[in-house]
Amino acid sequence: MNGKEKSAQGTLVHVCVGAFKGQPKQPVERAVLRANYGIEGDAHAGAWHRQVSLLDIAAIESLAVRDSAIVPGVFGENLALRGIDLNRLGLGSVLRIGGEAELKICQIGKDCHTGCDIQKRTGNCIMPRAGVFAKVTRSGEVRPGDPVALALVVSRDLFQAVVLVASDRCASGLADDTAGPAVIEMLQATGRFHVYRRKVVHDDVIAIGDSLRHYSDGHGIDLVLTVGGTGLSPRDVTPEATRSLIERPTPGLDEAMRAASLQKTPHAMLSRGVSGIRKNTLIVNLPGSKRAATENLAVILPALPHALEKLRGSPADCDSARGKPQR
Repeated sequence: MNGKEKSAQGTLVHVCVGAFKGQPKQPVERAVLRANYGIEGDAHAGAWHRQVSLLDIAAIESLAVRDSAIVPGVFGENLALRGIDLNRLGLGSVLRIGGEAELKICQIGKDCHTGCDIQKRTGNCIMPRAGVFAKVTRSGEVRPGDPVALALVVSRDLFQAVVLVASDRCASGLADDTAGPAVIEMLQATGRFHVYRRKVVHDDVIAIGDSLRHYSDGHGIDLVLTVGGTGLSPRDVTPEATRSLIERPTPGLDEAMRAASLQKTPHAMLSRGVSGIRKNTLIVNLPGSKRAATENLAVILPALPHALEKLRGSPADCDSARGKPQR
């Protein structure tokens, strides 16, 4: 299973709200969390994925003993928790605070704002490396002292994947996407992946590129598999969108998929799919049909865990990884 129900309890230590981004927040006695919006009155509220920021109070207290300037909200955190190990929560984990409010983890860490006032004040902002960010999925009022429960745990050891389907017909509701769900099923069957999201977009360079950039830049997504748009039709532009964003190509994956497909059909040589790395995310183009997408994924799937471990910074070499047991 990619996630499991938990009843572990923690405590909400302090609640902070701020009117401006990139600046410390102020502690409050209560706050209203609104679904799909965030904390009322906070600068980070809105229709996006980083509505609420969380820190482990232990990380704050370890610095506060040496620096009296470390006070609630100084790192820009909305919520500080005790008794919940945020370091083991992966994307998709759900926390329940108080009796009603629920948060879904949507980002791990962040890039620090340029000229951030928090960095200037503290000299050691821990939010980029220790911060966890969430969307509000269920409204409720929260106060310091409220219990915090882990409603759903997705292990951070699991590789986080996004399946991005590029199809005008599917995006317009004129056809059902069968390839995307089949790809998701294959990933999940390995026991090593959590599929954070399946998204369907039009065959449009901007729409595809925006989605690739969104999931590669800051979310903590290890793998984005695009499905569709790799052929010769005028609207097949997924390779163009991908090529414009990747920083390091991974041609071996493309060659392996085309070589294996050529054993089954000469049409495989018409596939223009590419792959590559953007920051710490691997992006791979798969064909749009269910059969072709799953056949191509089956070729590279055995190599993906090691590739993603390397992107996460694992020092293991290829030889030592061959006999490595699965997690």
